[in-house]
Amino acid sequence: MERPYAKVIINKKAEKLLKSGHPWVYGEETQGPAEPYENGDIVDVFTEKGSWMGSGFINDNSKIRVRLISRNTNDRFDEAFWRRRVEYAVDYRKVVMGPDFACCRLIFGEADSFPGLTVDKFEDVLVTEVLSLGIEKIKDLIYRLLKETLEAGGCKVRCIYERNEAALRLKEGMEQGKGYYAAEGSAAAASELPGVVDDGHVTITENGVLYDVDYVNGQKTGFFLDQKYNRAAASKLAAGMRVLDCFTHTGAFALNCAKGGAAHVTAVDISADAVAQTNKNIAMNGLSDRIDTVQADVFDYLTELAASKKHPYDFIILDPPAFTKSGATVKNAYRGYKEINLKAMKILPRGGYLATCSCSHFMTAELFRKMVAEAAKDAGVQLRQIEERRQSPDHPILWGVPETEYLKFLIFQVV
Repeated sequence: MERPYAKVIINKKAEKLLKSGHPWVYGEETQGPAEPYENGDIVDVFTEKGSWMGSGFINDNSKIRVRLISRNTNDRFDEAFWRRRVEYAVDYRKVVMGPDFACCRLIFGEADSFPGLTVDKFEDVLVTEVLSLGIEKIKDLIYRLLKETLEAGGCKVRCIYERNEAALRLKEGMEQGKGYYAAEGSAAAASELPGVVDDGHVTITENGVLYDVDYVNGQKTGFFLDQKYNRAAASKLAAGMRVLDCFTHTGAFALNCAKGGAAHVTAVDISADAVAQTNKNIAMNGLSDRIDTVQADVFDYLTELAASKKHPYDFIILDPPAFTKSGATVKNAYRGYKEINLKAMKILPRGGYLATCSCSHFMTAELFRKMVAEAAKDAGVQLRQIEERRQSPDHPILWGVPETEYLKFLIFQVV
């Protein structure tokens, strides 16, 4: 049967990568003149010898020329196909998140075979980001199917908010912007959507902690869901301790530790907005007497503490933003990670606890462990590992696609 998709021929390097399970073909890995297509179309990918490798979205504007969405020749990319994909993604979250399904990542890009698509669920609000042209062209269908699937399962969807501000969209040939989604792709103000009354905030509960999520102006989609169970792990250790939460963002680790019975928590962030949001969340949870906030550069704050040679904290949590977003800056990031870990180890007393993490894919697990080991050696301490964790399962790690494994989280006792 003749297939209705343009053919793209790839070289042996791309063939090897696809056979390993990876879904990407880079521009320099395609060969010869391809059949006519429009950017964002679905194309068929073939090896030099004519073996079919799969179908995916093509975009000449992108370094990633083709993003595979299927390796099944029987697939037809109609509404039924995308409905199955949406249902698979939703059903998976219901299983792995259980009672935490109310707030979770519903779609995690390539790990769910929706290349370049992120969808976070905050109670009845969906916050989305689209970073591939192929998905952009069919997002009306996907959003409708998501709403239908969730509501059929008893989950109301009040609104969908698009956070399409990333510069990567420009490289993909798309415009940047954000706004409430209205049918057929036009962003709209909340007041323009029938039945929607919204101020850009939603209250969520995670691990028994209340948060005000600013999904319009907050970082990324407004809240980092991937640390959900890592925060719970930290909370279990915190009882009776004096805790320092560095790079607190919205106060999530600090609040979890206070809920876990910490004697006192100090939450530090350089951003005035982050500190204000943290204070709001502290007040919502009635924990103002157990948590104080400090607006400061964490590097400077740790430097001063280390220089004082005092040990005011029993437990330090390091949850920095990604210090590197490319392979070219890994060495600089390594030094930054090592600096904060070394200083934290010097500040902690013997028998104290350290939780440290990296959210950069380029800072691999092996490199991160190496950095921590070097910091411990330079600090003159030994580390007793308690746990090694990754992102929560609503951000699944797809084997064969290393880009889906990004969050590293280690808990130690300093001995």
